[in-house]
Amino acid sequence: MAGDDNPNVFLRGGSTSAIAEVQRLRHVPDLTVSTVKILVGNRYEHFEASSDTTLVDDRELRVFEWSRCTYVAE
Repeated sequence: MAGDDNPNVFLRGGSTSAIAEVQRLRHVPDLTVSTVKILVGNRYEHFEASSDTTLVDDRELRVFEWSRCTYVAE
């Protein structure tokens, strides 16, 4: 289905206290991107594309691995 917002990526790694399990399932419109960043509090968590996939609820998701965080400038 085009325009589907169902999760197609899983964000692995990083702080489990900062990123809830439900926040690790994301929809990324363009799966050819090399990085994904999400705002968590006052910082961005950065994730790099990997060649891994994982099954979540019978859906195959592309895995992005945590790489670093950067802070929002004031």
